[in-house]
Parts: sequence; structure tokens; C-alpha cells
Amino acid sequence: MKLALHWKIIIGMILGIIFGFIMNSVDGGRNFVSDWIAPFGKIFINLLKLIAVPLILASLIKGISDLKDISKIKKMGLRTILIYVGTTVVAIVIGLTIVNTIKPGTGMPQDTIEKIKMKYENDAGVSDKLMKASAQNDAGPLQALVDIFPSNIFTALGEAKMLQVIFFALFVGICLLLISEKKAKPLVDFFDSLNEVVMKMVDLIMLFAPYAVFALMANVIIAFDDTEILLKLLTYALCVVFGLALMIGFYLILIKVYTKKSPLWFLNKLSPAQLLAFSTSSSAATLPVTMERVEEHLGVDKEVAGFVLPVGATVNMDGTSLYQGIAAVFIMQVIWPEGLTFTNQLIIIATALLASIGSAAVPSAGMVMLVIVLESIGFPAELLPIGLALIFAVDRPLDMCRTVVNVTGDATVSMMVAKSLGKLHDNPKPKEWDDNYEAVK
Repeated sequence: MKLALHWKIIIGMILGIIFGFIMNSVDGGRNFVSDWIAPFGKIFINLLKLIAVPLILASLIKGISDLKDISKIKKMGLRTILIYVGTTVVAIVIGLTIVNTIKPGTGMPQDTIEKIKMKYENDAGVSDKLMKASAQNDAGPLQALVDIFPSNIFTALGEAKMLQVIFFALFVGICLLLISEKKAKPLVDFFDSLNEVVMKMVDLIMLFAPYAVFALMANVIIAFDDTEILLKLLTYALCVVFGLALMIGFYLILIKVYTKKSPLWFLNKLSPAQLLAFSTSSSAATLPVTMERVEEHLGVDKEVAGFVLPVGATVNMDGTSLYQGIAAVFIMQVIWPEGLTFTNQLIIIATALLASIGSAAVPSAGMVMLVIVLESIGFPAELLPIGLALIFAVDRPLDMCRTVVNVTGDATVSMMVAKSLGKLHDNPKPKEWDDNYEAVK
């Protein structure tokens, strides 16, 4: 019996975790993993990032040109943004409700705070997050809007600036609708062919996924060098994980009620993308796989998936927003309890919503946005390094979990938009890497 892809990935993940723990206890084991195992995980992520931009460009241009009606773009875009905003608000409210109910930061021993402060306050990772947040704040309130419009499309493609690529693809797609079908056909056919080629690349790259996940998980495990601090932060981490689990449950309710599909069927079909999201901590790297699963396994029409998913990977960060709400209040409970006012928590909801739209789809971007959220409520600047240090030790595993929620949210919204437009198909036909192999071998 042929083993399903998600089971192969799960096996690779479990073996990677076990191998990582073994190497942690062996002299020279960490160096062996970082030198000889981790590079294979990086190669896999690079391959996924390699095809993400061409896939967005090809699928979005082809999808928009296939609509044959500019008014449909407005309808699809408006529904997408409204649903994304709605789910993000739900995520933040869930996070704030949990952290205010459980209060994980109340009563943390002073010696634990001091130990965490000494270990992480001057950490290069913490300093890097503070610098990036400062640069983003200094850019001005409308910089996020300015950044959508590229001055050079080749620079935008080369640097994988997703919003700029999406804007360019939309612009090209709309212009293809505004010229005669005869003139548009050669370019439409080109992008249709490019989309098929890139989707076949996804199939081939995914053959390597179980081995890459093994490498990625082994590398994650060797990074944890202070289990005592991890245990001290366990209550906070469990609050985040519990909130993320509730968010997944919310998505499954939407799938069941609105799209009339089985939640278990949805999870089964999407699971390879979710497992990759967990392993890579990057919505952008997972995007090609998410698009393949949503189109070929969940039955979302190509023109809908090609628009909703790239936009979602950039502006829909439900897991990150939920985490920001919990992390901000947790930090205040520990070192700035006087800031825990109702007004400040309303500001957290608004700022986390706006921050999620500008949050990059890369590992640990949520921590950069967290600094902006904290600054919006007047959090003392001198306490910011301590605040980040408090949660830095468990940020990576929580980042892995919240990326799963981000990807699941994108897939859920794509199904909802497709259902509302009559673009959700009941019997999708997945393509395999060797569909045409017999003809060319």
C-alpha cells in the first residue's frame, strides 16, 4: 500500500525530533547536525521560495484574465479582505480572552525574570527585532501603502516582495481584460503554461519533503539549550497553543457550516501544507504547497486560489495576531501591570490587526510586530528588551505553531470565497509528478 504524503512527513518529523535529542546528548552532535543535516532543510526551503514568486505571478495573471469581467475582481477582492479582517479580529479576541483569564504572567518568580533577562536581554536576535521594529516605525504611517507599488518589477521579483508582485500581477491581469482577446491570448497562454510547469515543480519538490522535514526538525531541537527556562515559560506557551487550537476549531466550524464540507476531510487534504508550515515557520515558503493542496485536493478554482492565497500569505496572519495579543498582555503582567487597562487592550486589538497586514511571511516576523504593538500602548522603551527576552526562548516553537494557523486560515478563506462565487468543485482531480512520465521516459 502506498503511504500518503502527510504520513511520510509525520514520520520524517518524528524521526528528526528523536535524532535531534540524541545528537543533543552526544559530544559534537550539535555541530554534526548544523554542518551535515541542517543544510538539506535549507535547500528544501530555498526550492519552495524559488517557485513561490513565479507561481503567484502566473496563477494570478491567468486567474484574473479568466474572469472575463472586471466587476468579478472587485467582488472577489472585497470578500477576501473582509473575511480576512473578520478572522483576524476573532483571533486577537480569543488570545486576549485566554491571557486575561489564565494570567500566565502573574506571580512569576523574580529570580526567573532575572535569569531570563541576563540570558536574552542582549541577545543578537532580540536586538535585531528591536532594530527592525524601529525602522518600520520611522518609515511613516503610509509607508505600508507606498511599499505595495513597485518602482522596478524585476527588483520586486528578485527580492520576493509579495505585495508588489501581487499588485503587478493584478495590474497585468486587468490590462489583459482591457485589450482584445486575440491580442491577449499569447500572453495568457504563456502564463497558463508557466503555472502548469511550476505546479509540476511543487510535485517534484514534495518528493523530498519527508527528508527535508527530518533535517529541519533535528536542527530545531538542537537549538533548545536551556530546558529550565522553557519549563518556566510553559504556562505562557500553553496559553498560545490553546488559543491557536481554538482558532483551528473556529476554521473547522466555518468549513462545516459555510462550505458544507467535512472538517476531517479538510484537515486530511491540507495536512501536508500544515506540516510544512510547522517545519519551516514560513507562510511564504509553504505557499506553493498550500496552492497545490487547495487547488488540486480541496477543489478551489485556480482563479480564486491564485488570488486569495498569495494575498493571505501576506496580509492574513491570524496565528501571529493571536500570539501578539497573548504575548503583549503576558509581558505587561510580568513587568508592567499598571498598563493593563481596558483602553490599552482595545488599542492592542486595533494595532495587532494593522500589524498583521504588514507582517512579513517569514520566521519570527511576529516578534517584530509585537514591538510595534507594545509601543502603541506606551510601553516603556527601556523595558522593551526585557519584554522580548521574556518570550524569546519559546518564540521558535510557538512560531512553528502559529504558522500552521496562518496557512489553515488562508485555505479556509479561499474555500469560503470560492463557495460564495460558485467556484468550489466537489471532485477535484489531484495531479501526480509522473502523470506524463510514461510518454517521455
